[in-house]
Amino acid sequence: MESVEEAVVSELKKQLQDEDLNPEQKINLLNNGINKALNVAAVQTDSSVLTRVKSQLYHTGVLSQCVRALSLDPIRLRGNWTGAAATLAQLTSSCCVGVDPGKHSKAFHRLFLPSVIDSLLSLASQLMRRVESSSLFRKVMDSVSWLLRAHTQLTTQVLSSVHYERIQMCDDATVSLLCVQLWIQTCTASRDFLSRLSDDSVLLLLNEAVGQLAVSSDSVVGRASVRLILLMANQLQLRLQPLLLSFRGLDNLLDKDWRGQGFDQEVDQLIALIQSDRGTMSPSQVSTEHVRAACVIQAAWRSYQTRRRVKSLSRAVSTLQRRYRARRRQQQQQKQAQQWEEELKYQVCVRRQQARRAFHQKQRQLLQLLPPDQVQSYLQECERRAAVVIQSFWRGFRERRRYNNTHRHTLRHTRSQQQAARTLQRAVRHFLQERRAAKAPPVAPFWIGQKGLTDSRRAELKAQLEDYIAAHPSSHVSPEECQRLHEEVQLLLLSALQRGEQRRREEQRMEALLAHTHTQLELLRDAPPLSVVTATDAESFLSLSGPVAARARDAHNARLQTSRLPWWRTLGEPVDVFTPAHLQDLEAELGGLFVGGSAEVSKLTEVDRLNL
Repeated sequence: MESVEEAVVSELKKQLQDEDLNPEQKINLLNNGINKALNVAAVQTDSSVLTRVKSQLYHTGVLSQCVRALSLDPIRLRGNWTGAAATLAQLTSSCCVGVDPGKHSKAFHRLFLPSVIDSLLSLASQLMRRVESSSLFRKVMDSVSWLLRAHTQLTTQVLSSVHYERIQMCDDATVSLLCVQLWIQTCTASRDFLSRLSDDSVLLLLNEAVGQLAVSSDSVVGRASVRLILLMANQLQLRLQPLLLSFRGLDNLLDKDWRGQGFDQEVDQLIALIQSDRGTMSPSQVSTEHVRAACVIQAAWRSYQTRRRVKSLSRAVSTLQRRYRARRRQQQQQKQAQQWEEELKYQVCVRRQQARRAFHQKQRQLLQLLPPDQVQSYLQECERRAAVVIQSFWRGFRERRRYNNTHRHTLRHTRSQQQAARTLQRAVRHFLQERRAAKAPPVAPFWIGQKGLTDSRRAELKAQLEDYIAAHPSSHVSPEECQRLHEEVQLLLLSALQRGEQRRREEQRMEALLAHTHTQLELLRDAPPLSVVTATDAESFLSLSGPVAARARDAHNARLQTSRLPWWRTLGEPVDVFTPAHLQDLEAELGGLFVGGSAEVSKLTEVDRLNL
């Protein structure tokens, strides 16, 4: 029977097949239908219902309709379409997280998810140009962040996308801040996000942060970029050190442009991190630093000697020379800093261009057609692989069906044997119970009177009793006193019966408490140590149903062990060893029914044990 959420998805698919719908109506229909299906699945207690609904949305092509609707040119849309498109982007991103593509997993990850991220970035670049759509732009970027947390492999495509590059080139500080906050939220929400990225993707993300520091002059954007680099250093640690060494002049840029902006502590942390990374250099870099240090020492010594030689010159000349050298040193430092800054900007642009070119070249190679002379061989190879896949699936299906049929036949045979054994055991136990009941002495009744006493017999006995009392009157007790004593005896008997009932209830309660205590002791004895205990183990001790479940499980295991014994071992009272005396008693109890000798019994026991 089709469930409610499946019916909602099916109805949405039928409505989308209407060719008279314009783009605005299709977007509104998709928003309403997907939202309704997700709300119906969210109120269900089973968590797998939501995953099933998302998978059905993907398999029925509803999500593909969402991607096509998001990729439409704004010229074809009329009216206020931005709010509906942003809502559709959020719903599409939510449906792509937690979906089970099944056998189409390869197409889902390689084709569908890249198309989703490309449509989201395209929509974000369109909303960026609208001044009134800043909140909607943030909503779309949050959808991109939500999608990146679940599918890390899309990071390279986002950083190399043409639409994302267009967003980066925007002069608005709010857009730049949202781009940096996108990666900060993604790294903060998923602790293993950066660890799952390759070195190339990490370098692209680092280029993004350093590029914002080099281009932007807004303090909020600069602080967010510094926080992003520190967050990457905190999560990646040693992996980020060789990547930071490639950005020469970054510490000078931070010290020159970003001090005094309100986040000097974070700037100092990043500068200390960069300078500590420079301390762990390769041997060639160490030798270069040694040569540079020697040159500095030599220059200092020569300058000292020169100063000593020119001491005899006039004071004006020495002052002029000192000012000239200081000015020249300052100009050299400024020139060197400017060169490092220009080199840093050039490296960022070149690496971004190289990454984008490599990504586009890879896509072109994947989509490029084969040469004409290789088309036939390629098709034959594809047919061969398809035939191999079909054959493997068919053979697997055939073997599984054969195994299931054999297993089902074995289970049916075993079930019939067990049913026959239970029937035989039930009949023998009933027979033995009747024999024991016939041989057992009658139990004295707990009440006064005879069983099956009729009214006429009761009246006759009462008349005889009254005649006997009248014929043998008591000399000490009057009839009224006898009546009173009789009532007192009846009351005492009633109270004794009530006390017996209360005592039996107390005994039952005591037995239940003892069983509960024994169960708790067994659980404590078999409990794991506190170092490896889990929440499930603690719940078994805290809940009231835990001991009951444990006792039921032990009873069930004991019942299973008993059911595996041969049927003749379960007849009558349970015994561990069948002695000759026990066999004689059992034969006498069965009324002459022959029971095999001890050798045969032991032999049968060994055979049954082997069967078990």
